[in-house]
Amino acid sequence: MLGDVEAIPAMLTVIDTDPGIDDALALLLAWGSPGVRVDALTTVAGNVPLAAAVTNALRLMALRRPTPAPRISAGAEQPLVRPLWTAVKYHGADGLGDLPGWPPVDVDLVPRDAVPLLLDAARRYGPDLTLIALGPLTNVALALRADAAAMRRIARLVVMGGAVDVPGNVTGTAEFNIYVDPEAAREVLDAGLTVDVVPLDATRQATITRAELEQALGRTPGPLADRIAAFTERGFRVDLGRGSPGMVLHDPLAVGAAIDPTLVGWERVRLAVGDGGETRRASGDPNCRIARTVDLPRFRTMLLDRLCPADRGAS
Repeated sequence: MLGDVEAIPAMLTVIDTDPGIDDALALLLAWGSPGVRVDALTTVAGNVPLAAAVTNALRLMALRRPTPAPRISAGAEQPLVRPLWTAVKYHGADGLGDLPGWPPVDVDLVPRDAVPLLLDAARRYGPDLTLIALGPLTNVALALRADAAAMRRIARLVVMGGAVDVPGNVTGTAEFNIYVDPEAAREVLDAGLTVDVVPLDATRQATITRAELEQALGRTPGPLADRIAAFTERGFRVDLGRGSPGMVLHDPLAVGAAIDPTLVGWERVRLAVGDGGETRRASGDPNCRIARTVDLPRFRTMLLDRLCPADRGAS
């Protein structure tokens, strides 16, 4: 538990994540952003099974050494009612491109209390807190079940997920995070939170080339830059093989939009979640905003300036 909070930073966040490759870039963006403090990380099964998600969160914390170090907790091992479907074909069996050479970490030291941690942050910080969900919404739904009133006090929930007016990336109509746990997504969207959804409609516009990333990393050479270049190699290879002009920055765009909402153009809509993970427009009062357009030059500048800053603190 934290002691009394003397000062709230410009932006206080908790990030719920299932680290894969683009989640890793999203965390590095948050840690490198002035005025942003990541109070806690909660992990959820999604891109990889839960143990791998926790391992990768610990690896990234050890690599980047954010100050202050966020609290970390393990969450749901599987969706609310369905078996887990992972994305290891994209991210690799370990979630970070099957890259060797990571220092060992001790997953057993991480408590399994993601829901209590989310609720503690919501009660403690309320309208000063932005919750960013980069994976399936299982942990968020479980926290709502436990204390919806506390969760409704937070300023915003920013969700990377959905495919509203574009095809999905798992089925023709469903995006991965919502497909993995549509029941959780439905509960979250129906809970009365202030929700910003960053779907594939926007994230597919957000790409970087390998040359752009390497040029940025070359400004601050060292172990962190080397590791970023290495674990992103698989993402570039897979996305280029699918016809993308570069690596698609799904989760980094969600973090960028959480930090600076003017990076994207928003539309207030009502989304309904289908049993197959579809996120489609529905009649009725809006239950969220969705990101539709991206100021790509500004977003790229933000990301590339902050991934590996000179004052990063990592050796």
